Amino acid sequence: MFYSNYGKRILDIALILIGFLILCWLFIFILIVYVALFEFPIFFKQYRTGKNGEPFVFWKFRTLKVAESDDSVDRSFGWGKFLRFTSLDELPQLFNVLKGEMSLVGPRPLPVDYEKFYSASQRQRHLVRPGITGWAQVNGKNSIPWERKFELDNYYVNNLSLKLDLLILIKTVVLLFSFNKDVSLKEKKFTGS
Repeated sequence: MFYSNYGKRILDIALILIGFLILCWLFIFILIVYVALFEFPIFFKQYRTGKNGEPFVFWKFRTLKVAESDDSVDRSFGWGKFLRFTSLDELPQLFNVLKGEMSLVGPRPLPVDYEKFYSASQRQRHLVRPGITGWAQVNGKNSIPWERKFELDNYYVNNLSLKLDLLILIKTVVLLFSFNKDVSLKEKKFTGS
């Protein structure tokens, strides 16, 4: 299929280049705020599982204090809360997309240490590039159980098309401007199902 083999990547690159032109000022502004607040390091990076199970370095703006506490809620800080609330913490993933490690749309990449818990069915998510947004993100995100997320990921993998990608992108924009409460810090780690 032309779209899944070539068109999706062409669309990613085209939209990323347009995005950089529109958002470069915002990226610089966010960096300046981190420096002004003396919040270092600026970036959070973590190994995540990509297409065909290959690990890659996943980037975000750091939204939690670097501390000994394991409680994510306790480690949050004002600027980080704002970035999470607006999803601006995800902007550095545009570079992951440009490098070909991610796509704009696809199953969200999960930490590599989750790999040992996946069933054969759940591993289907690795047949495509992971995405900044995806079918599970626009259908409940962190408010739905892990089992449902994997079902939605598999639906995406099995129904990948330009029409579905455009639908997800439109739904993502609508969700961004709905400013729903961020509950991601309360999400439990995946330990198998």
